[in-house]
Amino acid sequence: MPIKVTLRNPKALGRRLAGVAGVALASTAYWVGAQAPPRPSSGKDIFRFDTFGNETFWTDTLRLHETISKAVDPTTALSVGLKVDADALPPGILKTADLKSPATTVALLKLNAVVGVKGTVVSKDGKDVLTRVGITCALCHSTVDDSVMPGIGRRLDGRPNMTLNPGAIIALSPALDAAKKAVYNSWGPGKYDPRFNHDGKNGPVVIPPAFGLAGVRQATYTGDGDITYWNTYVAVTQMGGQGTFKEPRLGIAVQAKGADLVQPKLRALREYQHSLAKPAPAAGSFDAAAATRGRTLFAGSGKCATCHSGTAFTDEKLHAPAETGMDPAYAARSASKKYRATPLRALWQHPPYFHDGKAANLAAVVDHYDATLELKLSAEQKKDLVEYLKSI
Repeated sequence: MPIKVTLRNPKALGRRLAGVAGVALASTAYWVGAQAPPRPSSGKDIFRFDTFGNETFWTDTLRLHETISKAVDPTTALSVGLKVDADALPPGILKTADLKSPATTVALLKLNAVVGVKGTVVSKDGKDVLTRVGITCALCHSTVDDSVMPGIGRRLDGRPNMTLNPGAIIALSPALDAAKKAVYNSWGPGKYDPRFNHDGKNGPVVIPPAFGLAGVRQATYTGDGDITYWNTYVAVTQMGGQGTFKEPRLGIAVQAKGADLVQPKLRALREYQHSLAKPAPAAGSFDAAAATRGRTLFAGSGKCATCHSGTAFTDEKLHAPAETGMDPAYAARSASKKYRATPLRALWQHPPYFHDGKAANLAAVVDHYDATLELKLSAEQKKDLVEYLKSI
């Protein structure tokens, strides 16, 4: 699949990626523990490293290990939004490596350095061979701080990976036909359709944050269930993990084949996700005086607090799409048939907005509600509301 790659300062990128690749290639033979991540024993480890046994799907069914071994070099991996954990790389050696060689990606997988992707690499005839591949929660719900370079840095758990293109990654599978690949390739960065494999309809939604969920009962756009409900749904029906999930409202019934590798880990996983606080806005990133005026509007004539109330900025109620001018198509595919009032947390961090991403920025969000609720806000009032939303 041809992928257009646009890189800032490509020469510097090449040098740094070469260094990363060199470290990976040169040190895997000497670094004890490079092959396996910590054994999942905490919610953090589960979130970052546990595949729930989904290698059977990503390897045995989709055969993505074949594509990675043959065609996914570091430049391609970064272009589809995959991230590299700088802390997983041993310090030291910088050597030249072929940035167009998938062998470099295999070396990074052996170091457990690719965020959210777990590979099993074995040595055959003196060569590292990727034999199994699976994914973890961190693939979509973690990013990095880009402290080394764009795409490489320290992990930031809970933040949605808005540059990740999961559809393009899935479409790399040699097991899919052209029609399904076309659907997956249509999603674009930062979006995923968690119902396509059930109802065959194409309507991706924005990958949501996993931070700031403590005290929030409804963890999904459509309020189908709490965070444990959604963790189970995703782990079993989307990630392909070995577990049980039943949703009679949608006619979904998946029974674990063998031991359930999902259910015993749900409590620890939930506790870790609840520990992830929303990140604070950077100093100077919003106009404080305007935000103060916007806060008054939010609670008053802007009518925002009617639904976005409490410490989590959500009334925990379900709303018919027409109430807020939302496209009803995605809700119609859900168990609730409605939308919850989304908790507002660190909005500055994860544009675009609304479940379908139709609002590119916070100004578009304010414009949408001004029109839908017939608020008749002035231009200055709209600006003040935007500054307040930046501060939340």
